[in-house]
Amino acid sequence: MIQLVEKRDGRVVGYNEEKIKAAIRKAMLTTERGEDEALIQKIADRIGMGGRERMTVEEIQDRVEDELMNSSRKDVARRYIAYRDQRSIARRAKTRDMFLEIIEAKNNDITRENANMNTDSPAGMMMKFASETTKPFVDDYLLSPEVKQAVKNNYIHIHDKDYYPTKSLTCVQHPLDRILERGFVAGHGESRPAKRIETASVIACISLETAQNEMHGGQAIPAFDFYLAPFVRKSFVEEVKNIEALAGSDLSHLYDCELDDYLKRDLVGLEGEERLKQHAVNKTVDRVHQAMEAFIHNMNTIHSRGGNQVVFSSINYGTDTSAEGRCVIRELLNSTYEGVGNGATAIFPIQIWKKKRGVSYLPDDSNYDLYRLACKVTARRFFPNFLNLDATFNQCSEWRPNDPKRYLHEVATMGCRTRVFENRFGEKTSVGRGNLSFTTVNIVRIAIEVMPIKDPEERIRRFFEKLDEVLDITALQLDERFNFQKTALAKQFPLVMSTLWNGSDVLDPNDTIEKVINQGTLGIGFIGLAECLIALTGKHHGESEEAQTLGLKIVGHIRSRANEFSETYHHNYSVLATPAEGLSGKFTRRDRKTFGIIPGITDKDYYTNSNHVPVYYHCSPRHKAKVEAPYHELTAGGHIFYVEIDGDATHNEESIMQIVDLMDKYNMGYGSVNHNRNHCPQCGYENAEKEQQFCPRCGSRFETIQRITGYLVGTTDRWNSGKLAELHDRVVHK
Repeated sequence: MIQLVEKRDGRVVGYNEEKIKAAIRKAMLTTERGEDEALIQKIADRIGMGGRERMTVEEIQDRVEDELMNSSRKDVARRYIAYRDQRSIARRAKTRDMFLEIIEAKNNDITRENANMNTDSPAGMMMKFASETTKPFVDDYLLSPEVKQAVKNNYIHIHDKDYYPTKSLTCVQHPLDRILERGFVAGHGESRPAKRIETASVIACISLETAQNEMHGGQAIPAFDFYLAPFVRKSFVEEVKNIEALAGSDLSHLYDCELDDYLKRDLVGLEGEERLKQHAVNKTVDRVHQAMEAFIHNMNTIHSRGGNQVVFSSINYGTDTSAEGRCVIRELLNSTYEGVGNGATAIFPIQIWKKKRGVSYLPDDSNYDLYRLACKVTARRFFPNFLNLDATFNQCSEWRPNDPKRYLHEVATMGCRTRVFENRFGEKTSVGRGNLSFTTVNIVRIAIEVMPIKDPEERIRRFFEKLDEVLDITALQLDERFNFQKTALAKQFPLVMSTLWNGSDVLDPNDTIEKVINQGTLGIGFIGLAECLIALTGKHHGESEEAQTLGLKIVGHIRSRANEFSETYHHNYSVLATPAEGLSGKFTRRDRKTFGIIPGITDKDYYTNSNHVPVYYHCSPRHKAKVEAPYHELTAGGHIFYVEIDGDATHNEESIMQIVDLMDKYNMGYGSVNHNRNHCPQCGYENAEKEQQFCPRCGSRFETIQRITGYLVGTTDRWNSGKLAELHDRVVHK
């Protein structure tokens, strides 16, 4: 006798013969002879009594077909079989339609979920096929019921859900010195320790690319200048030895000579040893420049993840004051300013200037000249962004100005905004650590649900009550994913879990990664603070002090709950100001379908990113800074401040410096500047005319560089509808 039925999605339910009878009856009603209740009951009894205790839906339906075919009603059997086929086709139709859209390279929100991915290429199509078919598997087999329901109800979004079954982690800040000094094995190849700047540059690229294939997020180098500086000196020594071979003289005393800086100078007027030393310096600078050119070129052309995506890479630099470190910084900036190919702006790596008083910000600082150069480069190339090491929450008591490894105590960030620094389970550092996974809460939906409550105090009280319910589920989901991730074996991540991740050197290939991954963070993100506040108070935080007070209370509450979750689950929970791309429109579309168009909330195709003042709101950079700054301290998982400036910024690095000054004044952690930049791919002509689509010199269509979240794109062809709508609404801050 059948007791249990295993459904197609894996769920097990109690047997219900009425479903069998209803299906047979429906088939009978489509025939000329109509229904036969006695036969229906007879077949149902035979199946129910003659079956095993537990059967699948398909097995039961096969038995129904057999019984009908053995009865006098062959006409019903034919209709029943046809009905089963139609239902099977219908179940596959959604997947079929989605696959066809990918195959036909249609421009929609499925194929344009990530602007850094080319889903039109064969590799991109394969990635998207895998992505879209993996997500339902995660829903059905890896999520607990309450988490699955929260996703279904649009309360939370699990980022990189398609990578969930792989047990991969999100990102890591590469301790590049370990690789440069020891070498590493990646796949079937082996890299020896670097001896010169060119090799160091290539190994940095390989490290980023290899790790990208082992993780589902971005890759960063936390101290690019410090790591590459030793190889500038080694290259200088190599040039001195070349001169020795030509001149036939001993210049070994120059190997360790003190150099104030590596600056190219004309040899005219120099004599003797001074001339030879300067010649070696000039040759070294040329080599460093070429190495930096190669690094940037490689990071924009080397593909990862099956060949459909360039490496989502970031590099942090600016605080190495040695002559060699300054040489790396200067030539990296000069190469960035020149551009790649026919003078195009490099999209990757995302470059991040580490701004610190006494080192790289004030006129008397050792690296002030390079800071000004960085601002000049940003004015033309959008990068570097600026990381404020002076922010109170970015400081570390272990930092010492004369410590050659002080970068270990300097916060570093991923370009889109991910920040990892505080650590309950080890050293407070960004190096060798990263985010494990993150999930975003739709605080707008929670606010919409309490809008009908007339009493303001009761409305707010009920909002926080519902917010707590969703946060509890979010923390649970992140813990469940952690417990799934920790069962991965070290050998599944050959580079990350042998060299890059802190503590991984103690792991054998067949060890699980459980003992080391708690060094990472679990991110609780949020989106749409502006729309949330409009729903609760009628205004957003950029236009109302009351709304700003409530906004800080909401994000502060999320931060407090994250701290509680860290104690409860024994993880590094952090709050992330979510860099929404595909999510910015996804949440909105589903909420609009449920609640309709609500002015100021669901009347656009996107929710505002995290705690930002809405892109359409006209205000000054100072006002925007004042409003957004307090949220940076509350969002230790990552944040970004940006300003839209007008006109051609290429000859106005002072405007960039003014934005950094705002970050300094208002205690912000990380920021960037947006402006318009057109580039002609044919002749290399550039200008900043917003409405101009074609090059006035040769008539070719311009490429217009835009910042989508924290990173750049050279075309909006791969942007989804939500981000395109947001781009259209952006206004200049002045």
